[in-house]
Amino acid sequence: MDVILFRYGQPARFLLQFATIIPLYSSYSLLITSMLHLLGVNLPDQKVVSVALTYFYGIGPLTARKICSRLSFHKECKLSELTEGQLNQLSGVLSEMTIENDLKRQVAANVQHLRQIGTYVGKRHAMGLPVHGQRTRGNSVTAKKLNGKMLRKYSTVADTAFTRQAMGMFQSPLSKHQN
Repeated sequence: MDVILFRYGQPARFLLQFATIIPLYSSYSLLITSMLHLLGVNLPDQKVVSVALTYFYGIGPLTARKICSRLSFHKECKLSELTEGQLNQLSGVLSEMTIENDLKRQVAANVQHLRQIGTYVGKRHAMGLPVHGQRTRGNSVTAKKLNGKMLRKYSTVADTAFTRQAMGMFQSPLSKHQN
């Protein structure tokens, strides 16, 4: 059970659906929530199990329903109704899956591999453009702008003849032979 002191109007409004509120002085209240901490993710007790499982990165509604049917949870079963043994079964099933940080690492490694071997998809990832064949005429304008700013970032500010000479860009062909 978590206890949070919050002020009305703060972005904690989504917690109100599964919390107990105890009014305090003036505009402050005490918010008491009951959350289940499972494999590094806080899950609200009042949610249906199939909905709460979608709080994990890498588990969508279909996968959540499959997990619930595999563990024989009924459709409207809430997390607060699960027994300790059922929670252990659920954590065992989830620990076998690639979810959360492991999945994020795997996706990042796949993208990095595509970039390193120089595939078309890897180049599109590197440029921040759409990868799956979407149009670039009407959409992805924001990505193009950001990539353009990133490319222009290093070129125009200190682009003087002195800096070019210091970097060796304007050496005469004779100066190379004099050394």
